[in-house]
This record gives sequence, C-alpha cells and structure tokens, in this order.
Amino acid sequence: MKKYLLKDYISLLQEKNVLGEVYLSDTCMDTVVELVSCDSQQVVSNTLFLCKGVHFKAQYLQDAVNKGAFAYLSEVEYPEVNIPWVPLTNVRYAMANLATMYYNDPWKELNVIGLTGTKGKSTTTYYVKTILDTYLKRVGKNESAVISSIGTYDGVERFESHLTTPEPLDLERHFRNAVESNIDFVTMEVSSQALKYDRVLGVNFSVAAFLNIGYDHVSSIEHPTWEDYFASKLRIFEQCTYGLVNLDSEHCEEILEAAKASKKIVTFSETKEAADFYGYNVHKVGNDIVFNVRGSDFDEEFKLSMPGLFNVSNALCAIAIARLYDIPVSDIQAGLYQAKVPGRMEIYTSNDQKITAIVDYAHNQLSFQKLFESVRNEYPGYRATIIFGCPGKKAQDRRHDLGEIAGKYADYIYLTEEDAGEEDPLTIAQEIARAGLDLYIKQVLKYGFFHADPHPGNILMMEDGKIVFIDFGAMGKLYPNEREFLINLIIYSLKKDVKKILFHSVLESLLPK
Repeated sequence: MKKYLLKDYISLLQEKNVLGEVYLSDTCMDTVVELVSCDSQQVVSNTLFLCKGVHFKAQYLQDAVNKGAFAYLSEVEYPEVNIPWVPLTNVRYAMANLATMYYNDPWKELNVIGLTGTKGKSTTTYYVKTILDTYLKRVGKNESAVISSIGTYDGVERFESHLTTPEPLDLERHFRNAVESNIDFVTMEVSSQALKYDRVLGVNFSVAAFLNIGYDHVSSIEHPTWEDYFASKLRIFEQCTYGLVNLDSEHCEEILEAAKASKKIVTFSETKEAADFYGYNVHKVGNDIVFNVRGSDFDEEFKLSMPGLFNVSNALCAIAIARLYDIPVSDIQAGLYQAKVPGRMEIYTSNDQKITAIVDYAHNQLSFQKLFESVRNEYPGYRATIIFGCPGKKAQDRRHDLGEIAGKYADYIYLTEEDAGEEDPLTIAQEIARAGLDLYIKQVLKYGFFHADPHPGNILMMEDGKIVFIDFGAMGKLYPNEREFLINLIIYSLKKDVKKILFHSVLESLLPK
C-alpha cells in the first residue's frame, strides 16, 4: 500500500478547504506518515493523529504522542502537548478524506452494495450476503464481506458490531482488508448518521437501495427533525451507480425524485406490477413463506424459511440486487431459503407447541407495526406477550410510539432496560407505559365515555399514528360529578391526604345513583 508524506495530506486538506493556517517545518512536512489514526490505543511510530469527539481529552493526545504520534489534526489546539498542530475547520469531513487517501481508495476495487432505510437493513444485508455466498461458493470464489449492525467480516476481521456504519478510518480499513483478501463484494448498512456526518464520503456504491422511511432517530444527539433524518437518508443516491427504490414505501415520490441523482433507477414492489421486480402471490406453506417474483427476464417462485411476511419486501430488494449482478435465479432461490439473520425473527417453540417465542430487533414505529401485524396474522389465536425497552438519549419519540403500538397489539407488556446510559431506566419505562395509559385517561377523565373491552382486536392504529377503538358492544359512562370525584380522588391519593380521601369517599356514597 502506497505511503504518503505529511505534505501530501496537507495538500489534500487544502484542496478540500478544511484547513486553517499551517506553520510546519520542512522536516515535519517531509515525514512519511506510517498510520493515520484517531484511536490513542492504535498508534505506531510516525502516526498522524486525529483528535475528534465531544469527550476528547488532551490526555488521549498525550498517550498517542507517547506511542509515536508526530503531529496532530484538530479543530482546537492543545498547547500542553508538544507536537505540531494541523488546524482543521471540519474534523469529520477531513477524516473521511484522510481515510480514503491513507487506504488508497480500496472501494474502487470492490462491488460495494449499500442499504439504507428505517427498517429491514440488517435482514436485507444478510439476504444479499447469503445469496452472494451461495453463488461465490459454487464458482470457487471467496466469501463476500459484510458490514452491518449485527456483525462485520472483511476477510481479515470478523466480530460483532457496535455501530451500524463505522467511522471512515475503520470503514476504509475494512475495504482494504477485503481487497487484500481477494473479496469481490461488500454488502453494508448505511445509517442516516453515516450519511449526515460523512462516514461514507467519497465511496461510490455500485448499488444503493432505499428500503423504506418511517419516523425515527429524532433526538438531541441524532437528528433535530424528521425532515433532517429523511434528507440525510436520501443523500445515498448522490454516490451510487444503481439507485434501487421500494415503490411501496411512504414518501415514494420524494424518494424517486432523489434517486434521479443515480445513474440508473431500479424499482421493486409487492403492489405495483409496473415495478422492475414485482412480488406477488405471497402465502404461507407450513412454516415457509412462498411468493412469486417477476423480473424482465424471469418469473419464478421463491421461498423464505425465516418467518415474517414483511420480509418479502426485504427479499425482493435482495433479489433485485442479485440480478443486477447477473446472479442466476437458482442461486438466489437457494440462498434466500438458507438465509438466517441473528436477532431477526428467531423462533423458539416449546415441546408441546403451545408457546412460541420470537426474538426480533424491532425498535422503531415502522418495524414494531410490521412485526405485530405479521405475528397476529401468522399466529392467530395466540395471546401476545412482549418484553422490550428503549435506549437512553436516543430517538425519544420512540417511547411514546412503541408504547402505543404495544398497547394496541399485546395482551401483556413487560418493560425492561435497554442501554439506558446516563438516563434512569425507570423514567424510560414510565414514558413508554404512559403512552398506553394516556388513551384511557383521556376517555375516562375528559370524555366520561370509555371502551370497556380494550383488547388488541378492538384497537386499530391508522397510518398517521392515530389510535382508533372499534366494537362498541361494551362501553362505560361516567357522569360529570363522578369524573370530578375520580379526579379529586387521584389528586388526594398523590398528595397522600387520607382525610380528604375518606371524606370524598363517604360523600360519594351518599350521592344519588
């Protein structure tokens, strides 16, 4: 791999207009950069060190210096550290450009497939990988690489992932490892954060697929608005050859408009026959999901051994991607049927078949809705019990949305901790539970007319998120004085005012019925 001098990196950053005033000696400028790193634990002699992150400390830089860093790049100066400073105006943009240069643009030697969307990225990624690996094994080639929220494999490293899309220096290292391992394909998830903060800057995807869009990832540390989230996702089409679009997605017209930035648009759908890849005749045969797909040069039956009717859409996307690379239909069929995704629709059944446990990563409004709809359809007559939680400091709106959906579909709900971080887990659980409770409080205390049989079959959720009650055979009514009494009773209970609780209870008993 070609090595560059510090002055080469300086020239690149000047060209990208992310560099401040630089005052470095000729000796320093002519230093061969052996490594570009932002991790103080990963430093060798003659490392060019990058300081990033809101929690970065001068001590981290000093640790890097002690291990061999000879200069550092940062938006702020650390005068207490005695090595040359290269000032930056945008550290994230700079890091992406430094990464591509240091690793010599390895993505150019690969078929990089990028998948984005609110739900289904991981499942579709593993569908594509399994199809590719089925084909590659048959023709005697190496296993494909994968970069996902579940796991990463690049020919050298294989590990459980902690980020959906890694930072640029890690991403380009994985690409380089794949090239050195004679790997042809890399399938990866591309998060909204990765697109917004330039983690995939400079990478051209041979295929970029937009699966769907829903309300998610809006918080103080992610996206300030849903519009920002959506716009970030759409950026993927600015750096791809084929733009693959799900015609069944909400906001489809806006997605198609953005996809015009790609060199060619390809579509898939379960409802629109005009799509390039049309899925139809979806049904269950035993535990398998069976469906037909019609493309420009084939019309064939496919099967999924993995449950979840919503996975047909993910499978359609994977089929379309595979055909764009001329993978034979027989390999696609075999790969899809073999595909399993860790943590996605994993089924465990008791010996007597009376209890079925499903493990799934559904964590936002859209995925929760699709999961429950599918489970209710595929397992009729079962009582539904759900165990879930929400992470701290992320997508706080999820707490209300997931609480509402769980309240609609589940017979029993257990709230648990999920990476609460600095937040109190009890507070998170209370916010989730409040969504379902609010529905009844409004009926009872505001309107005095309430549904007396609110099981999941009597509650609908509309596309706009509104909750609708149906089947009014069992209703309850509270008169104004009864509502007033109940409100006062709640207030006095919260205040622990025993005397007033007893007084109002006695008073209520004397009221005419």
